[in-house]
Amino acid sequence: MAKNVFRRATKTTVIIINVIISLLLLIACLSPYINPANWWMNGFTGLIVPYLILTEIFFIIFWLMAKPKLVVIPLLTLGIAWQQMVVVFAWHPGAGFSKRRHDAVLRIVDWNVQSFNGLSKNREIKKLIPNELSASILKMQPDVICLQEFNNASNADNISLFKKQYRYHFFSKDYTRSKDEYQSGCIIFSKFPIIDSGKLNYPVAESLIYADIVKGGDTIRIYTTHLQSFKFKKVDYDDIEKIKEQDDETLAASKSVMRKMKLAFSRRGIQANMVREEIEKSPYPSVICGDFNDVPNSYAYFHIRGERQDAFLEKGFAIGRTFIALAPTLRIDYILPDRHFEVKQFDMVDEDLSDHIMLVTDILLKK
Repeated sequence: MAKNVFRRATKTTVIIINVIISLLLLIACLSPYINPANWWMNGFTGLIVPYLILTEIFFIIFWLMAKPKLVVIPLLTLGIAWQQMVVVFAWHPGAGFSKRRHDAVLRIVDWNVQSFNGLSKNREIKKLIPNELSASILKMQPDVICLQEFNNASNADNISLFKKQYRYHFFSKDYTRSKDEYQSGCIIFSKFPIIDSGKLNYPVAESLIYADIVKGGDTIRIYTTHLQSFKFKKVDYDDIEKIKEQDDETLAASKSVMRKMKLAFSRRGIQANMVREEIEKSPYPSVICGDFNDVPNSYAYFHIRGERQDAFLEKGFAIGRTFIALAPTLRIDYILPDRHFEVKQFDMVDEDLSDHIMLVTDILLKK
């Protein structure tokens, strides 16, 4: 008798857990349609979508063995969440990347270079980062380079690292100070002539910039941007560790982290609307790339991408993490060509020189 009661209680508990996981995943399905500037809570569910999907797959296996008729709960949920699933995982194993390419393709590198700070705390090693980072990019032989968190100063001329091979560039100069003539922001380098360029300022943070390049007889518009980050500092990462450990300071740590995340979700929602409106004005075939600071299950990603292709989903494999801190599922950097292009190949290159991973792709303009 007691055994039957325990079995029923266990079954009920597992069903409740499955239902809660399903509800969270279904809430995350609203991300493409609800701007976090209006309802920021949806931003949090987007962050855990890969884990919710994997849990639902576990429940499918579990219910098939324990109670087959209940498999309908995770199956139905995953069916409804299909839009969220297909942007998380790319399925092109063994696609590879060849450094040799056809002259007709346009090779683009996108990378958040973390202000050339690198990952080492050793000052002598830090001095080598700009040269090592530029060498890593140049060996890929890109036609266009889009960098975020790029900086330049009279005593650290980082533009000179590229200008010998890339005669043309456009720099957003979002942050400036007179001391050392310091400037930072997003930058686009091009081997091909830039015939026009422009900048859209956000209310806060960096900006959206574009450069119209001429390759052969074709004009292509390249956009790059850096959306609002969480602005986590060392103390915030320490707070996250406190939350994991669930010590006495957990509540205070949670409030601090949540406050910054809420603000970032809201600001990215506003920025995503601005980006979408601007890129739809492009008179040319276009590509937008950059650090969106948000996962593929977010409003920012879905709204900016629209009907565009995602180079990673077209030629990549697995989850495609691009930010190396916090979690193994943070794909927050993107290259999104419009439908005028065919994605020929794509790769992620981890050079251990930034907290972001370099993206490189070859795209071909359809004639």
